[in-house]
Amino acid sequence: QVQLVESGGGLVQAGGSLRLSCAASGSMFSINAMGWYRQAPGKQRELVATITRGGSTNYADSMKGRFTISRDNAKNTVYLQMNSLKPEDTAVYYCNAVSWRNNYWGRGTQVTVSS
Repeated sequence: QVQLVESGGGLVQAGGSLRLSCAASGSMFSINAMGWYRQAPGKQRELVATITRGGSTNYADSMKGRFTISRDNAKNTVYLQMNSLKPEDTAVYYCNAVSWRNNYWGRGTQVTVSS
């Protein structure tokens, strides 16, 4: 069993930056990868970035170069640094963790980017 709690969302102006955090607890030894997804009203959930147990990362093309995923193993926390934010980045951002048998989700944190 794994629990995920997101934090760090809020209101920011276009061009600004924000850092999201995902605090994980539970049986983390079984987790193969973690990541961030987002969902805007009326749109489907989309991948933002992922990081594997080995530390490799990948990003959706629209976020590559602006967003950075990282981790702090001592704190069991995954971060998403978001720079050069645009109004279209406005969404609920969800933390995700994947094991061989389970897919875990946090409850999300709202990010709103004003023009």
